[in-house]
Amino acid sequence: MGTAYNSITFNQAKCDGCGDCMRACAQAKAGSEDLIHARIQILAREDAPVELAMCRQCGDPKCVSNCPAGALNKNPESGVIDWDANKCVNCLLCTVGCAYGGITFDAAVGHVSKCDGCDGDPACVKVCPTGALEYSTAGSLYRRISEREDLFVPGLSACQGCNSELLIRHTLRNVGSNVVVATPPGCIPGMGTVGYNGRTGTKVPVFHPLLTNTASMLAGLKKQYNRLGRDVTMLALAGDGGVGDVGFQSLSGAAERNEQQLFLCVDNEGYMNTGMQSSGSTPAGSWTSTTPVGEAMQGKRTDAKNMAKIMMMHNCEYVATASLAFMDDYYEKLDKALEASRRGFAYLHVYAPCPTGWRFPASDTIEVCRKQVETNFVTLWDFTPEQGLRFTRSVERPAPISVYLKQIGKYKHLDQAQVDHLQRRVEDQVRSLQAFTHMSAAG
Repeated sequence: MGTAYNSITFNQAKCDGCGDCMRACAQAKAGSEDLIHARIQILAREDAPVELAMCRQCGDPKCVSNCPAGALNKNPESGVIDWDANKCVNCLLCTVGCAYGGITFDAAVGHVSKCDGCDGDPACVKVCPTGALEYSTAGSLYRRISEREDLFVPGLSACQGCNSELLIRHTLRNVGSNVVVATPPGCIPGMGTVGYNGRTGTKVPVFHPLLTNTASMLAGLKKQYNRLGRDVTMLALAGDGGVGDVGFQSLSGAAERNEQQLFLCVDNEGYMNTGMQSSGSTPAGSWTSTTPVGEAMQGKRTDAKNMAKIMMMHNCEYVATASLAFMDDYYEKLDKALEASRRGFAYLHVYAPCPTGWRFPASDTIEVCRKQVETNFVTLWDFTPEQGLRFTRSVERPAPISVYLKQIGKYKHLDQAQVDHLQRRVEDQVRSLQAFTHMSAAG
């Protein structure tokens, strides 16, 4: 996987130029309210988007290569570009090499200054009122799992940019080899986990149940392993059709009985493996091969069911939603789900945009994932019977739903009335989930 580091990220669209981050930085680094001491600078102009001048802790830092005295060095543990005052000769060549204005000469102290990440607890991030600055901990996550074996073979037959392949590879790395995997008909077995050229694409036991009986077959296997005294994880990797439509009866029954398994729904909003047909998870207005766009029909007429919310009502040991645009959030929830599956039923609902079926460029997959969350089209939360529901990412100050819809071809036909309907639907879903958080707090 290579080396990755935690880092401060900047979302230009969310920044309103308030300057709180600069004040916090100046106070933290110099004990002063004077913004000249801030190692982060927001450059706001009326006729252009806000710009950020701050050290990006580059992977190939030009400031380091430009420094003739060896005063700058990339720390192999933290990833931060460290500055050594004892070696610096104040030539300022480092400032010439930095394309981000991240290292500058501070006349008040007589030498260059730059962001050092506040030892992993950046003051600027904590005070940002809009969420434009965030501290991503995905780097430490990747380093933790980088040496683990990829339990899927190279060369699966997924479509280019397939979110589901990324998901299953990350999932099995973390779950480990002490597992039995069930993959009902859909994109996951279709891309090669079962029966690709007569060979399996997995390095662990895997079987291909019917759409109708995935959860019940895993329940039977778990009971047999328990009889043998073996603690083996039961993992389902199922599409939304095999979860919320024909597969729901066995899923609901297993959740009711609190069977020991982790059921993971890979939601690409339709039956994408067999021709892009509509499913119960397909949102209103979507073009699919069974909800076409024409004179008599303008995409799907009904709203998508909220499967994660339905599973929460089963009072499972653990229920959560996730997106691969936020990997640290996903891994935290996967760890919790694995632990919960040792006690009973755990359900993870992962949103998986499909470049082929949704009609967007393969290179945009993760950005589509991100926009789903930033517009509240997808909300990230988890639930336990003891703690109730909690949002793991704020639902305040979302972008309008149109920001998300315009990226996706299956929505290009929508008129304003349909867009407004989806916006209301999103807002209603958020209010409904917020009511559950209030109930949890009151309880």
